[in-house]
Amino acid sequence: QVQLVESGGGLVQAGDSLRLFCAASGRTSTVYGMAWFRQAPGKEREFVAAISWSGTIPLYKDSVKGRFTIARDNAKNSLYLQMNSLKSEDTAVYYCAAGTSNVATTRASAYEYWGQGTQVTVSS
Repeated sequence: QVQLVESGGGLVQAGDSLRLFCAASGRTSTVYGMAWFRQAPGKEREFVAAISWSGTIPLYKDSVKGRFTIARDNAKNSLYLQMNSLKSEDTAVYYCAAGTSNVATTRASAYEYWGQGTQVTVSS
């Protein structure tokens, strides 16, 4: 099993930045693809960004391209999401996800492990 714990969320104003962290523990040697998803109140969980084990060619939701950057440190079993120029529509609970397949994919079903989420609230 793999455990994922997110941190770094908070309440910020529009235009501010936040950096989310995800710490993986347990059988981390089986983890390859990782991603961030988010769920706003009353909406379904949606893909935000994904990255393969090598970190090349990350994927992003169109609305966050140029504002968000996903990165990982395999030596530290960590995943990051740098969020700049935040907008009110970015308000959501952000979830870290990890899978045993070495692909960066937008499909939630590809990720076997999920964290509990961290709240990001952007006031306008």
